[in-house]
Formats: sequence, C-alpha cells, structure tokens
Amino acid sequence: MIIYDSLSRSYKELVPIAKNKINLFVCGQTVYDDAHIGHAKLYTNFSVIVRWLRYLKYDVTYIQNITDVDDKIIKRANETHRDPIEHARFYEKRLMEDMKSIGNNDVDMFPRSHDYIKEIKMQIQKLIDNGYAYVIDNDVYYNVKKFSDYTKLSGISLDELDRHRIEPNSKKINSYDFSLWKGAKENEPAWSIDLLVNGKVIFVKGRPGWHIEDTAITESIFGPQYDIHGGAKELIFPHHTNEIAQEEAASGKHPMVKYWMHSGVTKLNGEKMSKSLKNFITIREVLKKYHPEAIRLMIESTHYTKDIDHRDAIMDEATAKIREMYITLSLFYNSKNIDAPNSNSYIELESRLNEFETQFKNAMNDDFNTPLAITVLYSLIKYIKSFIESENSVTISERDNVLKRINELSHIIGILDMDYYKKELPDTAKELIEKRAKFRTSNDFASSDKIRNELSKKFCIGIQDLKDKILWYWIPQI
Repeated sequence: MIIYDSLSRSYKELVPIAKNKINLFVCGQTVYDDAHIGHAKLYTNFSVIVRWLRYLKYDVTYIQNITDVDDKIIKRANETHRDPIEHARFYEKRLMEDMKSIGNNDVDMFPRSHDYIKEIKMQIQKLIDNGYAYVIDNDVYYNVKKFSDYTKLSGISLDELDRHRIEPNSKKINSYDFSLWKGAKENEPAWSIDLLVNGKVIFVKGRPGWHIEDTAITESIFGPQYDIHGGAKELIFPHHTNEIAQEEAASGKHPMVKYWMHSGVTKLNGEKMSKSLKNFITIREVLKKYHPEAIRLMIESTHYTKDIDHRDAIMDEATAKIREMYITLSLFYNSKNIDAPNSNSYIELESRLNEFETQFKNAMNDDFNTPLAITVLYSLIKYIKSFIESENSVTISERDNVLKRINELSHIIGILDMDYYKKELPDTAKELIEKRAKFRTSNDFASSDKIRNELSKKFCIGIQDLKDKILWYWIPQI
C-alpha cells in the first residue's frame, strides 16, 4: 500500500505506528451554512480511502471534527438572530443529513470544538510553559519564530507570511503570529480559562482560535502522534502548518503525524468554488438533479489529489454510466439457468473476474487510484454484458458469487447497491412478459411493443431480446 505524503513530498509505503491499527483525522466542517459540492469531494475521497483500508483489514479509527465556535458562525448567527451554538447545531444536523444522503457513513466520531475547552486550555498552557505562546490582554498568540521549521509543510518562507495574515494586532511579537485564544467580544460565546504565566495565575475570557481545536482534539483521542491527517490542499497553509507548530511544540514529539494526505479542490464551471466568493453549489442543490451514486462516481473518477470541475455535462456522463452498469447487473441477475448451466463458460467468467479483481486491488494500493479502479470495474461489467449477450448460463449460486464479489469492489467506491436490482418480479409483470414472448413468436410485433411500453411505464421494467431468449431488467431510476 503506497500513499503520497504531502510533508515529505514523496510516495511512501503505508506502515502504521501500531501494527494493524490506523488513526485517521480529517478536518471537518465549520457549521455556519450548508455543505457544498467541494465538501462532498473531500469527504467522499476519505470515505473511499477508509473503506479500502478497512477492506485490507486495517483497524481504522476515523475522526472528523465539527468546528462549532468560529467567527463565521457568530456572524451568520447574528444575521439570522440565532444563538451561535443553536445556529451551529442546526447546520451540523443538516451536514449529517447531507453526508448520509451521499453515502458517507464511515466516520467513527464527530467531536465538537466547544466540548474540548479543557483540552484546549491544557495545550495552550503547554505552549506557554515551553516558551511558544504569549498573552496580550485576553488574547493568546503563538510565536511563530520560536518554531524553527514552521514552513516545512507549506514551503512558504517567513518573508511571505505577512500577506497571508488576517489578525492584525500591533502588540504581537511578530505580525504573522497566530491566535490560540481570542479575547471575548460583546454578544459572543465565551469561556474563561486560567493560565499560569510567569508564576502568576491569570484568567483570560474568550474562545479558541481555529487551529488549536484540532490538535487539542487529536491529542486527547489519539495522543501526540498518529498515522494520517487528511484535508483539502487549501488548508496546508495556514491551518495544517499551524497544527504542526502547535502539537510538536506542545508535546516535543516529531512528527505529529506520519502521513499527510491532501485532496484537490472543486471548481464550478472552471472557477474556484468558495463560499466567501459566493461561487458554490450545495450538496442539496446537486441532489435535486442527480443521484448520489452519480455524484460519487463523478468525484472518484478523478484522483483524490487532483482538482475536479463540477459541470452538468460531467454529471450527465456519470449518470449514464451508472445506469448502464445497473442495467447490466440486473440482466445478469435475471439470466440464470438452473437446469442447464454451462460450466466451461462459468470457469472462464470466474477466471476473468479474478483478473479484474487483481487489477482493482493494484489500483487502490497505488495511492488510492480510484480512476483506474473505476475503469477496471466498468470493464468488468462490460465483460459481464458480453457474457450475457453470448447467451451463456450460470447457476444461481454461481451468479450470486459473481455479484457478491463485484459488490465488494463497488462498495469501496460507494456505487451499485445489490438491493437495487434484486427485487422480485410482480406476477402481473411476469404474465405480461410471457404474453409478449408469445406475440413475438407469432410475429405480432405491434402488440409486443405495446407490452414493452406498458412494462416500462407501469413497472420500470426493460426488455432485452437475445437470439434464443428474452431477458428483463429493472430500469434504473437515476
């Protein structure tokens, strides 16, 4: 299993810190508004990554934090006349609904920022004790110059930092020092924490900075070092850069994480998607037009490290591909022949299945190469289609074995639910199919076509006429 590590800028073999156990943290949502399709990309990417690691029998603990105390939340809450925590809970609930809707159900824990005030205070105290943090009034800042390899992840020089900072304070030691604790302002959520500074206990009232919540959470759950930290590449600086500076300075242990994984960003019709630029489309809006599996297929058809461009044409293409695969699998499910199986054809089918399975595994083990894995899966299903059209037969147990193995692979991507095409055929539809077969035998094609249309409209059932037999399939409602 090879993965790309953003910190070393190289491919590395995956070797967990503790044998078969993998601790994985991915930066979660700041819940001030609905999640957009860019968030869908990030969390779908890591959903697939986690599924593959678990498929390989790794014991994965996957954590995604919820930022529920933040400037954006407070601003939006004030605009909507809500309490900030109430506002955050509202959008947290909607985020969970969105993630469930698109099949991202792999996270073990969603720790909230404000539930970790004690742990945040403890980490700030460590940074003060170790000489990396200082207090100005009710604010606490991190002294960036004290951390010698601050730019190791981002590659940005200290000279470039000034133009990135958005926290002006003339009292700061360095203009680019960042907030660990923000002093309270009127009508904002605030907590009072006690800190020991130069032998004196002081109380600072305020709330956590953005970066400190993540390291306080991960240290309390995983300890000071863990296996994988993931997130969007736009978080490399300043967010992930500051996380490293905080955790490694507080604990004295290096590295904070063994592997840094960063996903590409999402563009909308060629332009960067951003809530601040008001150039985004929410997951809910996309779901009004497209099936969740089409969304997943679109996302995973590009490598997780690459940017994607959300366009209707690309979504339409993904939809068509999903429909085609479902039709083929439905045909295969209904094409069994218990009485006269062709054992030689099944031996060949199983042999090809083994080959495709190996290719899929090799692709996923190569830094989660989902575009290649999807190509392999699609090629396998196209082979199944040719198998059906050649009028080969399989027994029910042979059929079920093939579908089970296909489903094990498709589940990694999050597509092709077996229950979708395993529904029983209604008796009325069965009678119509038999009646249609008789019309075709007697060359009454007008009546045959009439029944075909009736099956499609009433039951969402399609028909495929082969040389010596007639097959039916469920028409995908995608």
